[in-house]
Amino acid sequence: MRIAVIGAGGIGGPYGASLAKAGADVTFVARGAHLAAIRENGLRIEGDRGETHIRPAQATDDIAGIGTVDIVLCCVKLWDLEVVAEQIRAIIGSQTAVIPLQNGVDAAQRLTSILGYDAVMGGMAFVTGAIIAPGLIRQTGTYQRMTFGELDSHVSERGRRLRDLCEAAGFEGVLSPDIMVPVWEKFILLVPLSGLNALTRLPLGKWRDDPDLLALYEGALRETVAVGLAEGVRLRPDIVDKTLAQMRSMPPHHTTSMGN
Repeated sequence: MRIAVIGAGGIGGPYGASLAKAGADVTFVARGAHLAAIRENGLRIEGDRGETHIRPAQATDDIAGIGTVDIVLCCVKLWDLEVVAEQIRAIIGSQTAVIPLQNGVDAAQRLTSILGYDAVMGGMAFVTGAIIAPGLIRQTGTYQRMTFGELDSHVSERGRRLRDLCEAAGFEGVLSPDIMVPVWEKFILLVPLSGLNALTRLPLGKWRDDPDLLALYEGALRETVAVGLAEGVRLRPDIVDKTLAQMRSMPPHHTTSMGN
């Protein structure tokens, strides 16, 4: 399976390295010093899951030069999505799946307006990492999962193939029959959590123990759920209770990038 990883950072790097180690034909798209280091010394992933060193690693800053691929993992920042989508056109064939892995709920829809409905699947990432030096990514935690699915909810052969490849690569691949449900479930978890962390400039444990701030969180949580339901997403009836339980299980030191 030929795979292009657009954005070889803290999200795309661990996924791409795992898939390449399992035998997939992976090309990493990067730039600057990070690209130069990957070309010279390969891509290294270190962290709690162990160390992976892909050397040599195929890396480029010329998307069009990659040629047609089976899977595009789109791991750039959300604000770069449309610009990158125009470049991705050149590597899409009739069966190619483009999978955006950004947080939020509209990445797939933004891609379909440029690439067409059939080329895009929904997706989301469950992995944490960061570039700590050119060519080197530090992965935090041991969890690594990718969830994806067709936008029209059918279970496709390309989805099955990617799921099987993820499993062979040592991480969980979840092929969802209704991808917007898990996409919204993650969004519902992140919106009030990130909002409170940024608003209070406190780690989770500090505001979680304050009744007034906890009430503000719960209000934001319920409002986010209401928006999802209004959009027609088939959210589970216990989504509020489930999300509250997830929040309460998180470590007290948890914060977000906008909370610093």
